[in-house]
Order: sequence, then C-alpha cells, then structure tokens
Amino acid sequence: MMTQDTKAAHVQRVFSQIAKHYDVMNSVLSFYQHKLWRRFAMRHVGLEVGGTALDVACGTGDWTLALAKRTGPTGRVVGIDFCQEMLDVAKNKVDKRGWNGRPIELMNGDAMALPFEANSFDVATIGFALRNVPDILTVLREMTRVVRQGGKVVSLELSKPEFPPFRALYYLYFNHLLPWIGAAAVKKKEPYAWLPESLRNFPDRKGLEALFREAGLKHVRSYPLTGGIAALHVGTKVED
Repeated sequence: MMTQDTKAAHVQRVFSQIAKHYDVMNSVLSFYQHKLWRRFAMRHVGLEVGGTALDVACGTGDWTLALAKRTGPTGRVVGIDFCQEMLDVAKNKVDKRGWNGRPIELMNGDAMALPFEANSFDVATIGFALRNVPDILTVLREMTRVVRQGGKVVSLELSKPEFPPFRALYYLYFNHLLPWIGAAAVKKKEPYAWLPESLRNFPDRKGLEALFREAGLKHVRSYPLTGGIAALHVGTKVED
C-alpha cells in the first residue's frame, strides 16, 4: 500500500509524463464517452451566469473551460492542479480561447489543502481525479469547506459497473487491453498501468455517496453513466 506522500508523488510523476497526450488518449480510451459524461454533469452543477466555481485537480482544463462558459464574463472560475505540466496544457487552451485573466484563473495547488477561505465558491468540481488523491475524504471535506451554504460539490469519476456480465467484460478491457493501448501510444508503461490500479481500491458508486455524506454534504445524489463505467456525484452544503 502506498502512503499518502508516495501516492501523491507517483500520481504527479504519472501525469507529468502524459500531459501532452492526455486529451487525445482520454477520448480514444473512453470511446469519446467522457465528453458526453461532462455534458451530463454540467446539467447538474447548478451554476448560474456570474457565479463562482472551483475546478479541483483541473488537469488540462476541459471542465474549467465549460464552467467558465456557463458563468460568462462576469463570473469567476479557478482551476487548481498540482501537476504543472497539466496546467501548462490548460493555459494554452485558455489563451487560445481568448480568456486571458478573468474569468479563468489557473494555479498550482494541493487538493488536500485548498488555498481558499471558507464559503468562497458556488460550486466545487473534480473530474476524473478523485481516485488519484491521497485521501478522498480529506479532499471532499476541503471542497465542502470552500463552497458557500447552498453550494454544490460535484464529482465526475470512473466507477464500477454493477451488472455482473457487463462488469466482467469491462474489466477485461480496463485491466488488460487499456493499459496495453496506452503504453503503446505514449511509449511508457507506468502511466496507463496506473489507471486500473487507481480504481482498484476506489469505492463504488454507493460507497462514494457515503463519503460525500461523511464530508458533511446533504441531498447527495449519484448517477451511473454508460452502464456504471463512470458516475456523477452531487452533494449540497447545508447548515444543520
């Protein structure tokens, strides 16, 4: 078992190696489903024009950009990630879309200790990264802390299919074929060997719901996507 420190270092090394290939490989290996999943997620974030959003572990910035499009020029969106190589890709996207400065801010930071005051954002999101953090509950509590009362914490993440025949077929692909395809594409074994490893001890959909509640969130809902390959979780910060 990795310690929190060794897992953080390992994940940072993995994503620094694949940052330039991440977007293309994400589309190929998910059969472009991740774009549909994110569109579905955007219908549940509850973000308004002029709102504020924090995209935790923002990676190459696709969800950050979608949030900024929703909030418009009067909103504020912050993307935070601890892998500078991923942030560099995100910055190139932001620059190409003419978002220089506001409403998107990109910063290097730790999801385990978010550098923001309590009640700073309307929404905090994390996409395809919660399984990579050193401690899931700590990150969820941090995300809950920085959203305002009535604000939402939203996770879009790979999950575990619940229908046994489909689960067996999917795991054959996910655990064996996917790492081989990824390694052949980027000429490195480590990054895509980590993908099935990262999901092995990650909770299933109902287990992650329980962690959302343990983090202090209310009205927790989850939605299985594409047969449970992925799942969307949404919780609301409400005073007791």
